[in-house]
Amino acid sequence: MSEQRQHYNEEFKQRTVKYIQEQTKSLGDIALELNIPTSTLHKWLAKYRQFENEPVASAQRMRELEQLLQQRERELKAKDRQLAEMEEELTIVKKAMHIFSKPRN
Repeated sequence: MSEQRQHYNEEFKQRTVKYIQEQTKSLGDIALELNIPTSTLHKWLAKYRQFENEPVASAQRMRELEQLLQQRERELKAKDRQLAEMEEELTIVKKAMHIFSKPRN
């Protein structure tokens, strides 16, 4: 005797994926809670996942945001150094213009 397969409509799948994204529980725990195979939930996540629905509290999302923040900070420091160098060059050019624009006697 084989089990009859469950069929779920698209709305249920989308709501389930949103529920998964809002939870801090593991996917295995949610699969047990909903009595749906973990592999099925993985497939639904791949198809219906919307990143704006994920809580910032998820560990993976926090790591991604921290990495992004560190990358932005490095970029900002590099631009600050570049700006300081350009300002120094501009100061030198201004001094040179001042020196060479004086009338010679």
